[in-house]
Amino acid sequence: MSTIKISNANIVNEGQIFQADVWIEGGFIKEIGKIAKQADENIDATGKYLLPGLIDDQVHFREPGLTHKGTIYTESKAAVAGGITSYMEMPNTNPAAVTQELLEEKYEIASKSSLANYSFFMGTTNHNMEELLKTNPKNVCGIKIFMGSSTGDMLVDNETMLNEIFSKVKMLIAIHAEEDPIVRANTEKFKAEYGDKLDATYHHLIRSEEACYASSSKAVALAKKHGTRLHILHISTAKELDLFTNTIPLKEKKITAEACVHHLWFSNEDYKTKGNYIKWNPAVKTVSDREAIWKAVLDGRIDVIATDHAPHTIEEKEKAYIDAPSGGPLVQHSLVALLEKYHEGKISIENIVEKACHNVAILFQIEKRGFIREGYYADMVLVDINSPWTVEKSNIISKCNWSPFEGYTFKSQVTDTFVSGHWAYHSGAFNEEQKGARLTFER
Repeated sequence: MSTIKISNANIVNEGQIFQADVWIEGGFIKEIGKIAKQADENIDATGKYLLPGLIDDQVHFREPGLTHKGTIYTESKAAVAGGITSYMEMPNTNPAAVTQELLEEKYEIASKSSLANYSFFMGTTNHNMEELLKTNPKNVCGIKIFMGSSTGDMLVDNETMLNEIFSKVKMLIAIHAEEDPIVRANTEKFKAEYGDKLDATYHHLIRSEEACYASSSKAVALAKKHGTRLHILHISTAKELDLFTNTIPLKEKKITAEACVHHLWFSNEDYKTKGNYIKWNPAVKTVSDREAIWKAVLDGRIDVIATDHAPHTIEEKEKAYIDAPSGGPLVQHSLVALLEKYHEGKISIENIVEKACHNVAILFQIEKRGFIREGYYADMVLVDINSPWTVEKSNIISKCNWSPFEGYTFKSQVTDTFVSGHWAYHSGAFNEEQKGARLTFER
């Protein structure tokens, strides 16, 4: 493996920005400082910012079974172009990853095709307890429970099973929290009232604050009862924020929370122009919900920022609201979207790195990633924060070939991405000679 020297970078790491050189060798960061010697590859990063590679703890890459929407290869490629060097992928593929054998099949696919580092959640049903308990916490990121609508039999709504999972599983449990009976009742109510006129502008009322809070508060109560390590994904309401604290160091927290880029960017006002293209579950909600989530990100009640990247085809998204699937592609644009909020004065670059890199590594106890430190894997991204570009179909990498940001001009641009010491991306071009690695965890 060749050596790489990145010179004169503005390094953003552990709450500081400082100028230094970085020496990469054998997949690791070997030296940080003023380095005189020349490497096999020498990169002058003057004026650019060097960040740890982002770690996205919630993506849906659609393989196996749903590969008309995306594959591990296509979506990891989009992730690398967006500065995401590691991801954790969800189990609701086809077949769903609800046995150890099916879970390992996904790891096997990734080992041959993923350009970013990877981990896959083990999925739950109302009857796979035995399989859950076989999950290895050293090389699997966590257990995923859909406490809300899902595909197949992945909705876990049996109270006895939930208590058993929360009491017996000793590794991190991540949940999608929406109360399915409330969502179903709201759906029928709005269908009866509006019929064919029902569209995405009602989505946040159907998948309501009440549905989210009922489920997330139930999960928190179960976690407190059993001492479970609980992580609640994609918080979308102000009301849920009272369930979390900022008075405990992250390493000691038993209950943690995630915000997603779309809930920080869009509001229900955007349904008028974006329609189904910003239809997510949980729904994008009100401006006041969005601002409350921002406040919780900045004050530490919400611990990490992710994407919930979930591509669907344009044909699927163009269906009538009630038939159109929820989810959208975000991995290519999450970092530049967050940097846009830096330019607006909403968040510092140091805080972006904390929420999208450091804290994910701490929260999941990922081994030697998430920081720019000597001895750590060389997962890094170079960003030109003053290099405007416009999102258009010609530069979208996700297989679905659309983005909720289409037509938007971002001020910042990812120029280079390094994955486990491999220079994987440079100015629109990919080097696919080396694949990403399976994440390991210090548990």
